[in-house]
Amino acid sequence: MDSGRADGAGETVRNVVSGDAVVNGPVFQAGRIDSITFGTPTPLTPRQVPAPRVGFVNRTAEFAELSAAAGAHRQDSPPATIVITGLGGVGKTELVAQWVWRELADRFPDGQLYADLAEVRRDGGIDVGGVIGTFLRALGVHESFIPAGLADRSALFRTATAGRRLLVVIDNAQHASEVRPLLPSHGLTVVLSRTRLASLVVDGAVPVTVEPLDRDAGVQLVRRWRDAGADERADDGAAARLVEVCGGLPLALRAAGEWLIERPHLSLQAVVRDLADGRFPSGDGRAPVAAVFDAVAETFAEHTRTLYRILGCFPGTTFTAALARAAGAERFDDALRDLLTAHMAVGSGTPDRFRLHDVVAAHARARTRGEPAEDVRALRHRVTEFYLATAARADRLVFGPRFRLQEAAGDGTTAEAQALFTTRAEALEWLDAERANLLAVLRAAADEGRYDAVWRLCESLWALYHSRKHYADWIESHRLGIEAARREGRIDAEVRMRNQLARAHYELGEYERADAELDRAGELLGSVGDARLPGIVWETQGLLCLARSRPDDAIRLFERALRANEGDAHGIVVQSYNLGQAILAAGRPQQALDLLTGTLTRAEAGNDDAMRPRIGIVRARCLQALGLLDDALEAVTDAALLAERLGQVVKLDQALALAVELGDRIQNAQVQRASRAKVRELRAHAGIAEPALPA
Repeated sequence: MDSGRADGAGETVRNVVSGDAVVNGPVFQAGRIDSITFGTPTPLTPRQVPAPRVGFVNRTAEFAELSAAAGAHRQDSPPATIVITGLGGVGKTELVAQWVWRELADRFPDGQLYADLAEVRRDGGIDVGGVIGTFLRALGVHESFIPAGLADRSALFRTATAGRRLLVVIDNAQHASEVRPLLPSHGLTVVLSRTRLASLVVDGAVPVTVEPLDRDAGVQLVRRWRDAGADERADDGAAARLVEVCGGLPLALRAAGEWLIERPHLSLQAVVRDLADGRFPSGDGRAPVAAVFDAVAETFAEHTRTLYRILGCFPGTTFTAALARAAGAERFDDALRDLLTAHMAVGSGTPDRFRLHDVVAAHARARTRGEPAEDVRALRHRVTEFYLATAARADRLVFGPRFRLQEAAGDGTTAEAQALFTTRAEALEWLDAERANLLAVLRAAADEGRYDAVWRLCESLWALYHSRKHYADWIESHRLGIEAARREGRIDAEVRMRNQLARAHYELGEYERADAELDRAGELLGSVGDARLPGIVWETQGLLCLARSRPDDAIRLFERALRANEGDAHGIVVQSYNLGQAILAAGRPQQALDLLTGTLTRAEAGNDDAMRPRIGIVRARCLQALGLLDDALEAVTDAALLAERLGQVVKLDQALALAVELGDRIQNAQVQRASRAKVRELRAHAGIAEPALPA
């Protein structure tokens, strides 16, 4: 006999156990749970430390110090930390890259994590939680299981690194407080900084200082570039003078090497004289290097100087070909090759993404100060338009036809920008890779009074912040968005910005701050025409009431939100689901079940698959509360199978956890075994440790 019922995977199943007997009970559901598969996880071992370059001059003393410090660390040792200190441009990152390549590649087989804090620093501060989130994803932890708060993320990071032979490199650190949450529970951490970070040393970190190159090492480096014959090589005096002009900084010397190569007809003495004549005092009292970068920049072809100028005006940190061309760069590949050859630009750890060395970036910005203000504004306008169009396109790919205040328009991005991503997953990865730039562009647009661009970009960034939970960025950007909407006179946009900011505070458990934003949004609702805007505010208020165990208040708010979504099929499903949760929390499971059964039918008819596992889980809880345990097990198994197919990892975890509860309640060994096994498999697949389940 055929049951004719479609399971959560969308296929009709026969509930046959043996012979002609048909069973639609725990034994059959246990078999369905057993059928859930996650695939074989194939996480990549992270190897994030930058690759070493050729032309590295001997750092014998520093290598000896590092080797001695690392030699004291064994596999069974407590976690250890080394702090490497030196001036910007002195070669700390290259020293570590060479050291890892020469000596450490095999000592840390479980991976290398690398974070350049200069890429995510804003106004002197770091979103440390965002860095930890990036580390956790690299270690194979599924995005959905990364918690909201910094303390919880740091704790999960310690759990994820326990027992691993792991190397963590933290570049461009400024304060010990931004390093401590990034320390793993096992392995070796190497911190690079321009300051000594004395409190880390007090904690037991081994200090290593990297000084500028001495005369002999610097001359050796110059000779590698200047192969002009015995007489030139013999002129150590001029080479030594060049080392002095460059302050012994390898970054400046490498840039000077490019300058030298472009002038083979000049004597080394003449080149050094030209450079030395243009120098001026620097803030730290050492020989300045600005003249070196000026001289090198002047040797570049016009297209390279244009790119350098664009990067000097660009408020962000990393750049791509699509961005540069949108800003006006021509012959980008040739220009990039010039900057890479001169060691003024480096790869950013992600394919096709680059950045200027931070010392070079400061020089590029300084050169733009003499540019006409209108030219700089025009360039930044092009940059802002690129991010507006590309972020809006990413948002549409991630969330589809959701309610937006921005008018629907054709894709205004270039073909090159469209090639940056073509799928939802790629769009989300692009948003994540660009998040520091997106916030920098928001700030610049706000400073320049481009308020319409600010709130529009904020609206598109909901796709990133809702998915990746970069709370520090989320909160700052939406504060800018609120102010921009106010100045633009867009009350509807201010309501939306305040609601999205309230959601960040809600997820962080900061309920009073969420209340404050929603109260202000509520005061503005009388001036907006779209009924969906009040609906989203009432929805967030309802979620806050549920979190505070005030289900009756939540019911009233979700009922209002439901009425506000009349005509919006997805909105009706979402608010009915919320209302069902609240009614169940109020102790009325039969009423909640009746509502959610109709909601599930509506979701199925509207192909709203994303909501079906959520509804199914709450329906199962209603059935559980009514004592209909077999029916509850069937409902939650349906939800689990669909969540598996849709890749909804958190909902699958919730469904399986409820299946464990139900298996214990009905005391069915097959259900207990199958559901517990799948919980273990899922959490192993998601890269997290399994919490203790009831015995």
